[in-house]
Amino acid sequence: MRVGAILSQADAGTDPTRIRRYARELEEAGYEHLMAYDHVLGASPERLGAGPFGGFPEPPYTSEHTFHEILVLFSHLAAVTSTMEFVTSVVVLPQRQAPVVAKQVATMDLLSEGRLRLAVGAGWNAAEYMALGADFDHRTAVLEEQIEVMRKLWTERIVTFDGRFHQLDRVGINPLPERPIPVMLGTRIADAAMRRVARVADGWMPLALPGIDRGTLAEGVRRMREICESQGRDPDSLPVFARVYFGPGWQAETETALRCGCADFSVGVNRFENPDMTLEDHLRILVETKPEIDSLVG
Repeated sequence: MRVGAILSQADAGTDPTRIRRYARELEEAGYEHLMAYDHVLGASPERLGAGPFGGFPEPPYTSEHTFHEILVLFSHLAAVTSTMEFVTSVVVLPQRQAPVVAKQVATMDLLSEGRLRLAVGAGWNAAEYMALGADFDHRTAVLEEQIEVMRKLWTERIVTFDGRFHQLDRVGINPLPERPIPVMLGTRIADAAMRRVARVADGWMPLALPGIDRGTLAEGVRRMREICESQGRDPDSLPVFARVYFGPGWQAETETALRCGCADFSVGVNRFENPDMTLEDHLRILVETKPEIDSLVG
């Protein structure tokens, strides 16, 4: 199982030296990837209104929280590291133009020599969708079609596509990526979302946060295997990308991820339970805990 670290965007700050140091020191400590979250726009609490917000009782992020544009951030960090991979968790795809994302991903994957790992999702912030001129109500249907469009753009020099939300007439991106780009879907542990994963994704990233999501990783993996089998898909063809947050019981959660056969997992600090920690605090904990993680993972 490959182990990576989480960059909490809201705690990252704006000092480029500190952010570069975070990535470099985690690479030196042996973390294989860096995961970060995505938002283009934040909204004021007044604009967001009453919850829930994608399972959160209160807005998890507002206009007060720092968020660097995720693909620009990763492009920068790829240039100052050598082996570390970069994992999106998740690009909120339906509020972006699919051909633009396909082009950005292809470019970064080429220039980083294959170190980008793409996970996409539908998001929760209706205010963000509206401000970006995107359709919040049909976002899951848009998402499925976007994945189909991007796969065509990555593999065909000239694409013609006539869909419900996308019309492409003899166009293409150049250069094409030099490898297939797997697309993971990040979802909560809910049947409708998991059926979508089994139907269209190359991997699954369960977005389960302790204390907020009702399903556990083990329950989710068991249910996902059932869903795959019911849809005629080999469950082993759908790798699972898990995450673990430090706190009481994190070692047991790591062992659960191992037992569940997860191909990758990311570790980090739960910022909702540790709101006053700085980026340096996150880095220190990750570096100090890496030997224990290695002893668990083997």
